[in-house]
Amino acid sequence: MIETVRFDNDAVVVLDQSKLPGEVHFHRCHTPEEVAQAIRSMKVRGAPLIGVVAAFGLALSMLRYQGPVSGMDTYFEYNRDLLASTRPTAVNLFWALKRMEKLYRYEKRAGLQQVASRLLEEAQCMYEEDIAVNRAIGANGEALLAADSRIMTICNAGHLATCGYGTALGVIRAACARNKVNMVWACETRPVLQGARLTVWELMQDNIPVTLITDNMAGYTMKLGKVDAVIVGADRIAANGDTANKIGTFSLAVLAKYHKIPFYVAAPLSTVDISLPDGEAITIEERSQDEVRCCAATYLTVPEVEVFNPAFDLTPHNLISGIITEGGVIKAPFAEELQRLKEGR
Repeated sequence: MIETVRFDNDAVVVLDQSKLPGEVHFHRCHTPEEVAQAIRSMKVRGAPLIGVVAAFGLALSMLRYQGPVSGMDTYFEYNRDLLASTRPTAVNLFWALKRMEKLYRYEKRAGLQQVASRLLEEAQCMYEEDIAVNRAIGANGEALLAADSRIMTICNAGHLATCGYGTALGVIRAACARNKVNMVWACETRPVLQGARLTVWELMQDNIPVTLITDNMAGYTMKLGKVDAVIVGADRIAANGDTANKIGTFSLAVLAKYHKIPFYVAAPLSTVDISLPDGEAITIEERSQDEVRCCAATYLTVPEVEVFNPAFDLTPHNLISGIITEGGVIKAPFAEELQRLKEGR
């Protein structure tokens, strides 16, 4: 699997996912501002990966700091807030920054060199943890699938959205290793086409059978009896199990419920935000109108038309068959078990 992020010679190096599948290009970020822009512009995307890249960006900021000791806190907080401002919906971003801040407060009295070194170690630890967590999610999720399963997914919740292996696609990967996967139906995922560009490319790289469909073909594909399960990722899960994920996920959940197809969410426990009672408290990011107006810099419509472009939607917990985490598969009612697993983690 291709590497999505690494720290190399005082730079955070990220796979530029905006250029896939046409070009495999690694973008070097030499400053925290460049890391923030890589996240904001979706060179880096996927909730778990965003968190780890932001952690590397915060470590980079302290490695570059050359001011007085008295200014360390102000500089750290500026870069923390800069990185936190990039994407409002994915809770992994804030989870990672909070974890880094806790370490910074503990280590800063040892001096700049010590704190910078420890922050870099912590970011690398998060990277390694994420891969292990994804593999555990895959192992827990594949047990839900029968032989010859035909699985539908949206967006990209694979190794490209993480530090390796993937969440929703991690489940598919683990099931494929046990010869359980007959077909993956990949929704193209308008408007930025993460399914068409990224999921299809990723699965074909691993020789996993995949068929691309447009988002509005999902219901008919289910009606034809060609789907056995829907598995998606998540950017934030509220305490009651309501889930924010890529726009179009809610529609898949409604269609799956109607067709009596199990609908699973695969996500690490770091995606669970028990401070929010339900999904209505989740901030939904709205992105540039030109993401909908244009494709590959070519206008598809009248350039002046008004566009509504939420990047995510909310799937209520009563449409979800199970939440697949590294701690196990949680079934409804979700609140008590999510709380228990989150606290245990």
